[in-house]
Amino acid sequence: QVQLVESGGGLVQAGGSLRLSCAASGSFFSIDAMDWYRQAPGKQRELVALITAAGSTNSADSVKGRFTISRDNAKNTVYLQMNNLEPVDTAVYYCHAQVTAPSRRKYAYWGQGTQVTVSS
Repeated sequence: QVQLVESGGGLVQAGGSLRLSCAASGSFFSIDAMDWYRQAPGKQRELVALITAAGSTNSADSVKGRFTISRDNAKNTVYLQMNNLEPVDTAVYYCHAQVTAPSRRKYAYWGQGTQVTVSS
């Protein structure tokens, strides 16, 4: 079993910055891709950014140039640096990880979510 614990959400004014963190703990062989999703009220959950175990990244067009995903494999932690935030970025942000268990079976886990609110 793996737990993902997010932190770093909060209230910020438009143009401000926040840094989200997501730490993985538990029993696993390896953590593969790690992603950040978000879900705004009344909308579907959407992928914000992803990073592979090797460090390759990709992000949604809406956040390119403003958000940066990174990870520290030694700490089993993924980060999302969010700059120049806009009110449309207001959402609950979820960490998601693809994990290889000690059995070598693969599983996906979600964090509990952290609220990001951007005021205009």
